[in-house]
Amino acid sequence: MAETSHFMEHVKDAHFFELPLGLELSVPQPFEAVGIPFHVTKFMALEIVVGLLMLAIFIPLARRIARGGPPKGLFWNFFEAILLFLRDEVTRPAIGGRDADRFLPFIWTLFFFILFCNLMGLVPWAGSLTGAISTTAALAAISFCAVVSAGMWKMGVWGFFLNQIPTMDLPLVMAIFLKPMILGIELLGLGIKHFVLAVRLMANIFAGHLVLAVIMGFIAETADRKIWYIVMPASILGTVALSLLELFVAFLQAYIFTFLSALFIGMAIHKH
Repeated sequence: MAETSHFMEHVKDAHFFELPLGLELSVPQPFEAVGIPFHVTKFMALEIVVGLLMLAIFIPLARRIARGGPPKGLFWNFFEAILLFLRDEVTRPAIGGRDADRFLPFIWTLFFFILFCNLMGLVPWAGSLTGAISTTAALAAISFCAVVSAGMWKMGVWGFFLNQIPTMDLPLVMAIFLKPMILGIELLGLGIKHFVLAVRLMANIFAGHLVLAVIMGFIAETADRKIWYIVMPASILGTVALSLLELFVAFLQAYIFTFLSALFIGMAIHKH
């Protein structure tokens, strides 16, 4: 009963934004009003904020490019440089050929959604969306569906499964036994790859924030001791340094997740 009570308190806290001075901001629950047992958490609300932020940035940028004029200013050139990097250094080398540009919208959307979710963890009282396995698992599931759909679109349903089996010259008797085993191993490996995608992203983001919390906790632990004036500056400087590292990790992990997703798509649409 104690574990159940603790879990329910955790779920309840997920419906509130904890603000300074003990204030809380409740997340609206529109589904409960109509009798649907579906709870909206603060991470869901923040994901909507991330989506709206992406629309606010990239719709004006797309309109500027569609008019034929180059983006001007540091802000617009920053995003255009990232878009071109993802196209020329990630998507086209990993997927290859004319098929790469078909998947560019997916790769771009995936990268910036993960990046903005990572950066949301640096906003006070917001929380890191990609520090939760539910978020990263959903992203990995989307990547998995994209890989399988791309392979079936390119080679057909039966051709996609046949492509998982490497070309081997085997006697008929051995092929009957070995090829189904290899197919099962390859499909299991495909699932494991995307499971690792989810765990890697979650672990890296969660670990960074955990270290920040521990370092800042040193201040609270030494508040009533004589060494607080030594611990406090060191903790603050350490937190600033780790926050800059977290900023780098936010970009790095978004890049790794996107690159691996593009690589898996390329493997699915080309012959082994």
